[in-house]
Amino acid sequence: MQLGRKTETVTLNKILPRIEALPEQGLTAAQARDRLENGYANISPASPEKTTGQIFKDNILTYFNLVFFILAFLIILVESYRNLTFMGVIVVNTAIGIIQELRAKKTLSKLKFVVAPHAAVVRDGELLTIPAENAVLDDIVIFEAGNQIYADAIVLTGECRVNEALVTGEADEIIKTAGATLLSGSFVVSGECRARLDKVGCDSFVSRLTVEAKKSTKKKRSEMMRALTRLVQIIGFIIVPFGLIMYFQQTRILHMTITDSVVSTVAALIGMIPEGLYLLVSVALTVSVMRLAQKKTLVHDMGCIETLARVDVLCVDKTGTITENKMSVREVWPLCPDQYPAGEVASLMSDYAASMGTDNETMAALKGFFAEKPKRRAVQILPFSSSSKYGGVTFSQGGTYLLGAPEKILLSAYPQYKDVIEGFSSQGCRVLLLSGYAGSLTDKSVSAAVAPIALIVLTNSIRPEAPATFRFFREQGVSIKVISGDNPLTVSRVAQEAGIENADKFIDASLLTTERKFKSAIKEYTVFGRVTPDQKRKLIRAFKAAGHTVAMTGDGVNDVLALKDADCSIAMASGS
Repeated sequence: MQLGRKTETVTLNKILPRIEALPEQGLTAAQARDRLENGYANISPASPEKTTGQIFKDNILTYFNLVFFILAFLIILVESYRNLTFMGVIVVNTAIGIIQELRAKKTLSKLKFVVAPHAAVVRDGELLTIPAENAVLDDIVIFEAGNQIYADAIVLTGECRVNEALVTGEADEIIKTAGATLLSGSFVVSGECRARLDKVGCDSFVSRLTVEAKKSTKKKRSEMMRALTRLVQIIGFIIVPFGLIMYFQQTRILHMTITDSVVSTVAALIGMIPEGLYLLVSVALTVSVMRLAQKKTLVHDMGCIETLARVDVLCVDKTGTITENKMSVREVWPLCPDQYPAGEVASLMSDYAASMGTDNETMAALKGFFAEKPKRRAVQILPFSSSSKYGGVTFSQGGTYLLGAPEKILLSAYPQYKDVIEGFSSQGCRVLLLSGYAGSLTDKSVSAAVAPIALIVLTNSIRPEAPATFRFFREQGVSIKVISGDNPLTVSRVAQEAGIENADKFIDASLLTTERKFKSAIKEYTVFGRVTPDQKRKLIRAFKAAGHTVAMTGDGVNDVLALKDADCSIAMASGS
């Protein structure tokens, strides 16, 4: 068994038995220290980014530079140092590449430091806050609303709602109760639980993807840089016999001195190499990097700018890319307009929302939409529960109201409203029912009469800039493909709303079981739903195999493998 250290893996000093500590007690300090010393800490594998040494190596040890280093060496041998001025172009060109990559590396390092997670762990019965990398296997930890899960864990007590969109691509909030698995990289939306760390370091879900990503790619070069390098390689072979002939002619026929012959030959050979073109390309790319920086875009590799200009297929995710990472109220559907007109529904919802805390995206959306000044005072509140799937309020002026999943409140009356509710659901919306209730909030379930008032329809908003962005790419001849872990019908509807061409052509990726089906699907469909992380990578590879230059945008751990295989990878700032 191996777990993470600062390098990819580290062999454990000794195998330690698993400990099932009590949720309220946790590990002892001695047990935690023993695990920390023996390699069971939650230290992730090294990032796939380049080290400082690799940046210098990749920019200095190039074939282009090698040719000039050899020519410079010949000049040094004859001690004609004043003729080394041609190396200025090489130094500037190399420095530009090194400085740009070091700046990008420094910025990324700062971002990592800012988002470095901390862990709330229980040890010796006391709650401690420590860096997440110091948490160890079998630690009892506490996750609450807003926390990102930093290691795979198993829920012991409590209940929470988890958004695994950044991990699986599924945008739905998932209820986690005792015995459920929490995947690293996901977020706790609401609730609180105590969990035991089950997989840490390189064994965690996120770390396994990171290690796989490191193994899966080779260094990418833009088409222009490949062409320039190939040109220099060809010239490099040609100038060797050319140089020998010129040197022989000048020393044997023209009887020039060795120094003059070498200087003259090197000068002639340098004129055959387009070193100025290399510098021009570097300067142009640097200017592009600076312009993108002004638009809050960090370029990790200058070559990707030229690659982006050649892209003819852009693959995007739905959540966080087409849509915003927050919910909004799309519409209110009255069910009893005579007794509860639109104004009364808005007033009731404003009072209801004002009575509740803002501990999840749904309630935040309701508070934002129903923002009238409260007219009623709540005397009893039933917070939303993921087990009952509804919450409620009793007001001092009289009246008890429930808000939650329609099927859980309507019960036997649900079929009466099924068509309209499922009509909204099929469009990728979340539907809540507001109803009056003749019973008490102390009831263990809905056991008294309910009076349906209205349906509250929520959805993830389309990013305001998305339609214009997709229109721009369409005008540039770039095909847009949507690759998501969500329901394909839902993704298709969202993509159509965002203005993506042919978004009505969708497929469930679970049907793509062979390489031949992947090759056929990329030609026929625009939207791919229920896509796993590995299938995203297969789709990218299928597009590339078909001769396309592919750009991929992503904002989650589930996108890592596909991003690494794409010709141009675009990570969203809101990602994990």
